[in-house]
Amino acid sequence: MDFEEQIASGQCAPTPDFIASVKVFPLIPYLKKDVISTVDAPLSWDQLTASDIDIAVIRPLVLKYAKLRNMAIVYACMVVRSYFLTQAVSDLAHSSIFISRATLCEIMALKILSHFASSKVQLVAVLTTPWNPLSGAPQDVAQEVIEALGGEECMENTQSAIEMAIATKAKAFVASPIVQSVVNDMYNGRIFFTITANRSIVADNYKQRAIEIYDVRNAPFLDHYRLRVPRYSATLHFMNIAILLLVFVVFLQTENPTAMSLWEVVFLVFAFAFALQEYTASREYGWQIYISNVWNVFDTSFVVIFFVYLGLRIKGLVLHDNDTSQLAFDILACAACILVPRLAFYAISDNVVILTLRAMISEFLFFICIAATCFSGLLLTLYTISNGRWTLSGIAWLIVQVWFGGSYLSFSQAKTFHPILGPILMTCFAALSNTLLLTILISILSNTAARIDANATQEYLFQRTISTIEGVKSDALFSYQPPFNILAFLILKPGSYILSPRQLHSANVFLIKLTSFPILIVIALYERRLAVWEDVSVKDGIQPRYQNVPRQIRYIPVVEYLFGSQAADLYDVIFEVEDSRDFNLFSEVDQEDASELSPMAPSTVPASSSSPTPPTRLSIQVEDQPNSSFFRRRKISRLTPLEETSSTAKILSLETTTPITRLFSKPTLPSLKVDSSGAAQLECEGGLRRLQSLLEECRELPVTRIRDEMKELQGRQARIEALLQKLIGSLENGTPPNTHARLVTKS
Repeated sequence: MDFEEQIASGQCAPTPDFIASVKVFPLIPYLKKDVISTVDAPLSWDQLTASDIDIAVIRPLVLKYAKLRNMAIVYACMVVRSYFLTQAVSDLAHSSIFISRATLCEIMALKILSHFASSKVQLVAVLTTPWNPLSGAPQDVAQEVIEALGGEECMENTQSAIEMAIATKAKAFVASPIVQSVVNDMYNGRIFFTITANRSIVADNYKQRAIEIYDVRNAPFLDHYRLRVPRYSATLHFMNIAILLLVFVVFLQTENPTAMSLWEVVFLVFAFAFALQEYTASREYGWQIYISNVWNVFDTSFVVIFFVYLGLRIKGLVLHDNDTSQLAFDILACAACILVPRLAFYAISDNVVILTLRAMISEFLFFICIAATCFSGLLLTLYTISNGRWTLSGIAWLIVQVWFGGSYLSFSQAKTFHPILGPILMTCFAALSNTLLLTILISILSNTAARIDANATQEYLFQRTISTIEGVKSDALFSYQPPFNILAFLILKPGSYILSPRQLHSANVFLIKLTSFPILIVIALYERRLAVWEDVSVKDGIQPRYQNVPRQIRYIPVVEYLFGSQAADLYDVIFEVEDSRDFNLFSEVDQEDASELSPMAPSTVPASSSSPTPPTRLSIQVEDQPNSSFFRRRKISRLTPLEETSSTAKILSLETTTPITRLFSKPTLPSLKVDSSGAAQLECEGGLRRLQSLLEECRELPVTRIRDEMKELQGRQARIEALLQKLIGSLENGTPPNTHARLVTKS
């Protein structure tokens, strides 16, 4: 059964059987072949998205694969993109072409994704369903891949399309509005689903929840699944870091090298819980996605410092070495350089300066590692030629001083290494470090800052997507807050070997509600009283959240800001309660127009008793013929014709015509007299009216109108020439113009 049929039948998400039946592997070679045959030159994103290339090249490819209606096509595009990016690193000669092909894969994935946007559930399933790239592969191909990797563990390493986009750094794809709509719903908890735990420490796969739109009205009051909502988990993670920092500061103030104090034990418990949480996160989604979030670099650095402190502390307590214990405290004090900025930057993580600073720090560390590797040869050379006068640590410290601006030390200490080689080596090193390498470093950091500033929104959305995907975790330990995750690990990990899946699930739910009872109550009250849900409507019986607030308090500016404006809710409710009934808004107007357009209706044109007053144009309705496009429906205007003037206007009108203007004026054709005696005369004159309407239509044609105007101009020219000849003749004879000439002039 197709996935669209599943949605129509009431199922919210693709079933495991349907996911297993989707063929993923056949898509990969076809995509690779089509992309290679399409792009054979280095093209940028703007060039590939230009209108001519989009219509002629990309759109046929997109339509070709969109017709398959394969949910894994977006994932396959990202897999092919990862292949081209790998080839770009290994084949530097054709690196730009491979990068262009990888860009084309990203564009195709974005355009194909729009074909699945008709249903929100379908869109979420395409982005978040874990796929196995060997699904649908022939048996010999799958066996060859398994043998090459050394086992069948590769069959469990499934990833979703959005995870592949993060791994391949498809930032334009991730930052697109269609993907961000799903990310925002996942972050706020409006869309909820569970992922099968394959790499978790404690896997609870007994009760898998399909993709569904969260409805607070149908959810239980203490819903332990809400602890996995990224919005709430991020807030709880911030609180955990704040508590850890508080315990850390108190412990440093009460440190005791000879014995462990109470605050040191508390710090060890919280630090172990924090390390377990970070290890679980890195194991859940893999190191590549975990380290893509720059904040995880800070957390990992703290974990490394903690374990270094722990090793030295244990050694100092066992050997009763106070110096080693003091060294452990000193190393642990360096963790304040990580925890304090981590907590401060969390509140302003959306700022462009923070995004730029994070990128510049990573570039700086990478450059320093390269420079340290290059200068390790100089360190070995100076240590060898010094003949024991310098130690390795002393030479390393001297190199660091020269590197960061202490050039005078290189000249003053050069001869202590060697009288000839020492000055030469130190002079070259000072020139390279202070002139060349620092200039390169500044250029790299400037380019990084400019790039981040130009794509600040894209970079922010990319980092936010990583944090959101990390929040949607399947490991059971993520539902526990430190230090209770240690307790859950000690109970559930051994229990997973002896308990059935149902018993393990029951024990897991009981422990979550027991340890997170106050947090679940706060979340439930917030979602039912303060949170705004887009799918909540008055039609379903949910009243606005300010309904029970008194009017005097409701209109206080601060209260209105917190609870929201009633006018905005009024507009939303109007569109929710709108009905499809017909209010007959235009029925009366249509009836009046129909009566006026009817050829059998009595005429409203007044008739004079003495002589007919011909209107300028009589518009008559012509019935539409099914096989003729010439006949058109013509309507009579409700306004008074410009040629018909009222009695007042006739009194105020002035005769401003002259013989010359009357000569060049267009003669009016007499129109048909309409008698108001009854319908009998109109019925007799119906054929004549139709004929007159046809003649009027013909006269409006450009060719006919031009021919008539040419004839009229020729007639006027002939009359003017005759008049001029008579005037010239009368002037030559010395006689005034005769009466006939004056009559011609008046005519």
